[in-house]
Amino acid sequence: MTIEVLDPRLSAEGAAVRPAPALRSLEGTVVGLLDNAKIGTERFYDFVAEILRSEHGVRELIRRRKPDTTRPAPKEMLAELSGADAVISGVGD
Repeated sequence: MTIEVLDPRLSAEGAAVRPAPALRSLEGTVVGLLDNAKIGTERFYDFVAEILRSEHGVRELIRRRKPDTTRPAPKEMLAELSGADAVISGVGD
């Protein structure tokens, strides 16, 4: 009997990704909140939004909720979030 071991890893494709430069401050910025559609995320983001406004001076929040937890965010939703200075994407179980 022969056992074949498969390697599920992919090779890197394209150019290396560089992170965006860190913001010096959140004061006056626009922050996107991408909700993963799990049951606790909306309430958690309510708290995050309040802290961002009251303690960090965030000017505007763009809140979007994915239609399904298991799928990537739709391109249109990502386009809307691209107008933000920073985006928070999290899991809220």
